[in-house]
Amino acid sequence: MLTLLLLIFISSAGASHGGGPVPTFREAPQYRNGAECRSGATIHIAMALDTTTTYLRGSIAAVHSILHHAACPENLEFHFLTTHRAGHPHQSLLRSTLRSTFPFLHFQLLHFPSAPVRPLISSPSAPPSTTPSTTPASTSPTSSPSLPRVLYLDSDLLLVDDVSLLFSIPLHPHVLAAPEYCHANFSSYFTRAFWRRYNSTSPPPPPPPPHLNPSKLNSHSSPRRRRRRPCYFNTGVMVIDLVKWREGGYTGKLEGWMRMQKRVRIYELGSLPPFLLVFGGDVKGVEHRWNQHGLGGDNVEGLCRDLHPGPVSLLHWSGKGKPWLRLDAGRPCPLDRLWAPYDLLRRDGMSGCWFCRIREGLAEHADITGRCDLGGLFTLYTRRRRRRDSINGVLFNKVSCFRCT
Repeated sequence: MLTLLLLIFISSAGASHGGGPVPTFREAPQYRNGAECRSGATIHIAMALDTTTTYLRGSIAAVHSILHHAACPENLEFHFLTTHRAGHPHQSLLRSTLRSTFPFLHFQLLHFPSAPVRPLISSPSAPPSTTPSTTPASTSPTSSPSLPRVLYLDSDLLLVDDVSLLFSIPLHPHVLAAPEYCHANFSSYFTRAFWRRYNSTSPPPPPPPPHLNPSKLNSHSSPRRRRRRPCYFNTGVMVIDLVKWREGGYTGKLEGWMRMQKRVRIYELGSLPPFLLVFGGDVKGVEHRWNQHGLGGDNVEGLCRDLHPGPVSLLHWSGKGKPWLRLDAGRPCPLDRLWAPYDLLRRDGMSGCWFCRIREGLAEHADITGRCDLGGLFTLYTRRRRRRDSINGVLFNKVSCFRCT
């Protein structure tokens, strides 16, 4: 796929690769196109995939949610990144797992060459938030089909809306689109060495990023640079124009900052800062409904969090807490139960959709109710919390329906 695949998977020395047996999954329902779907309108989705981490379970659930809510599921093509080469037993196992779980899925398994990236890793230990599925990084794949556009998604999320609405957002003149948050304190992302270097008179390579330090902008700045706002954007949900990416040499720009980080530690918090340095303030903003983020809590304790006010199209468990781990531990957060219907993990002695077994627990949550009708379909609803703090009335609008067994 892309001469990018760019920012997707970092097999850093500190990334956690859990051992143990590879989980097995139930076969997902068959999802077919409706009569209104056009052939050839392919939606390309990139995700990381690995047999040796617990994130495989999250990836499978994410794919299931995307297919379930897609208007034209047969138009989706997934590009899964793995560190295992073709012919490696783990890649063969991944392929067979995908085939048995999603028999009708269009997908490719792409080898991510970790060797070119390893020299750019600045620390033998990655921060707590660094995992194979959540850490985008700059790579230079040696061979890949030439795609015009791709949607990159983390593994710890669910879509509850049609993915084509996100994939098709207008990008021009930007290279990428992502949910932006413009009230971030960038001083915590970068070290004192970084600020000293950019406040000095000797400019380092590459050129300094004035959009990260608005107080340093002056009348000699170009109009374009003065318009750039210091915004954080989430790299777990990105739509990327690969033609402009290749033309602009953005892989090299990201690697330039990573090489500098290798020499002098200039930033913290995993791999997000290089993206801020290259793209901050020059990103097409995506509606926040496409990234109800932070549901995993912080990166220390992973405490429970509620939804942000507003509509929801994508639920993102960024942070330490993952829904499958909290559900298995018997200590789920209320919103973790929204993840449960998409979980296809095969469990001994349990068949069908075990979400129906916890519907009473859902009803206990202040904002969520559900019911199984006589036909065995489970429907999610939400109630207004307060008149001034509603989530647009019916949040999920009866879209999450599952056959109960």
